[in-house]
Amino acid sequence: MSQLVLKNLKKSFNEARIIKGIDLEVTEGEFVVFVGPSGCGKSTLLRMIAGLEDVTEGEIEIGGKVVNELPPVQRGIAMVFQSYALYPHMTVYENIAFPLRVEKLPQAEVEARVDAAAKVLQLESRLQHRPGQLSGGQRQRVAIGRAIVRQPKIFLFDEPLSNLDAALRSEMRIELMELHKRLGSTMVYVTHDQVEAMTMADKIVVLDAGEISQVGSPLELYHRPDNLFVAGFIGSPKMNFIAGTVASADGTTLSVDLGALGSIDLPRSARLGVGDAVTLGIRPEHLSLSKSEFTLTVTPKIVEHLGIHTVAYATLPAGENFIALFEGAPAIAEGELSGVSFALDQAHLFDQAGLAVY
Repeated sequence: MSQLVLKNLKKSFNEARIIKGIDLEVTEGEFVVFVGPSGCGKSTLLRMIAGLEDVTEGEIEIGGKVVNELPPVQRGIAMVFQSYALYPHMTVYENIAFPLRVEKLPQAEVEARVDAAAKVLQLESRLQHRPGQLSGGQRQRVAIGRAIVRQPKIFLFDEPLSNLDAALRSEMRIELMELHKRLGSTMVYVTHDQVEAMTMADKIVVLDAGEISQVGSPLELYHRPDNLFVAGFIGSPKMNFIAGTVASADGTTLSVDLGALGSIDLPRSARLGVGDAVTLGIRPEHLSLSKSEFTLTVTPKIVEHLGIHTVAYATLPAGENFIALFEGAPAIAEGELSGVSFALDQAHLFDQAGLAVY
């Protein structure tokens, strides 16, 4: 069953078109992440679902009901914001209970819901503390608890971890994933951090300039990006791109001229014409110092030794930046020629329009 359905959803501010026609279905219990660079429209889209932004055109369905005209409180959603938005003069208990007080629920039910949320979030010992006595992670858990007690159909998260330091962000990611498993609720999460998206999502929605660029599981987007934008956005470090032209194509093999780097024969059935501009993509982690099917000669200008892996940065003859990621501490040095290799089945190819060629 589709818990959330967006149909040709659009949003404009005067002449500025922010959301340009979004069609999306989120099934019950899914953890869906909206990801994209700043300004792509992901937070605006989330606020439209929440009822905090008006819809210019299209429909939002929650639980099979069109909610365009309903206020946020009647949509069956609960939202967790980037800022904790806690009341500093209230205890943790009263902060979590606040939305239930607004609904004028009986005291017994308020107590039961707050106690249940506190247990899930391991806040039992903090219920009589005030926000100023809590760590950043604990404050975010209180904000999440305030959402849990409403027992919503859908949880909405707007970059809830961006104010936390790196170590705490990693811990909170795990806590949110465990929370999702315990509650089994539908969750829609917005972030600009593709690592968060890859580690947390059942389904990722990649947004680019107000449009969906691709929807899929994390591994689908990683292994089979539909276009250059997704290929460059998903993965860390980002995919290397090398400009080339089609030298020959026989229906089973494409020969691509990479200029000073030589030519590469790829098993591709796409009918591209000789002379067509293409882009070769290879992920940094798929490169090796061991001999493989295709080898590039590069001169690293910077080498980072990080213990668990080594990152080498170079510039290719045509000016493209090039990154290689190796396990451990291999024998590669700054300023010295090195041959880096990859298997042909790990190479990606994109046509002149930026669409993937498989």
